[in-house]
Amino acid sequence: MSTLRRSILSVPGHRASMHEKAAASDADVVMLDLEDSCPPDEKIFARKTIIDSIRNLKWQGQTLSVRINDLAGPFALQDILEIIPEVGDRIDTLVVPKVETASQIHYLDHLLSALNCKVGLELIIESARALRDAPEITAASSRVRCLVFGIADYSASINMPLSSISGHGENDGVYPGDPLHFVYSRLILCGKAEGLKVIDAPYGNFRDTEGLKVASARSRALGFDGKWCIHPSQIEGVNTAFSPSPDEIERAEQVIKAYQKALSEGKGAGSIGDSMIDQASVRMAEDVMARAKAAKV
Repeated sequence: MSTLRRSILSVPGHRASMHEKAAASDADVVMLDLEDSCPPDEKIFARKTIIDSIRNLKWQGQTLSVRINDLAGPFALQDILEIIPEVGDRIDTLVVPKVETASQIHYLDHLLSALNCKVGLELIIESARALRDAPEITAASSRVRCLVFGIADYSASINMPLSSISGHGENDGVYPGDPLHFVYSRLILCGKAEGLKVIDAPYGNFRDTEGLKVASARSRALGFDGKWCIHPSQIEGVNTAFSPSPDEIERAEQVIKAYQKALSEGKGAGSIGDSMIDQASVRMAEDVMARAKAAKV
């Protein structure tokens, strides 16, 4: 099981052939989906298909997760009651869409405890109410591992115009700036305050590799840990964006070396050129080195 969450490949739960391709992919996480990508009349079949795939496919060490349906709808409870007893020990997290309240997370925590399951939770924040109450939601259970931004549903919840084709992060150029910058920052703040990973929404135009590169670089710069992928062709670009570059690794090594030299000389801070190096600089450098080691770059 991978410890990374750079790339999260979303795969329709009812499409077994796609599960096989996902198992052979370089995605850090494969998310088998029972919600939006699965038509209502395929939900029952999708549960059985997911169970079969998790049990029988040759997974390449990816972390496995399952996105259940909306807790307010008719499918989520049965999703859990069928999936967890069969393969709950083989999946890392349940991905919970359209989270609205902390009480929903309390409910899930108690239900999973009753099923004697240790599975974690990834919470998708995709409404104005959920973003407003994110601190309470993220702290509602020790099972919570990640926050995920649901850009399309969030945009609908605040009545943003459909100015891009998919509503999933393409640069439409209408607003002179990033209209969701506050949302990103608040989501990252709330997640990191609880020690969680925070994952960005997918980039909708899966053929636009340059647009994906720009969007992923922006996400990483803001503090996101990874990004959903809606097509296998996006995995490589996302993995690259959320892994330290050779230049970052070299700078981190220089920072650590300069600080160690300063300590050996009895100083509390060092320098590289005209830039001061202190403990905060070292913490950032050590984070880069830890991410590089995990990503094997």
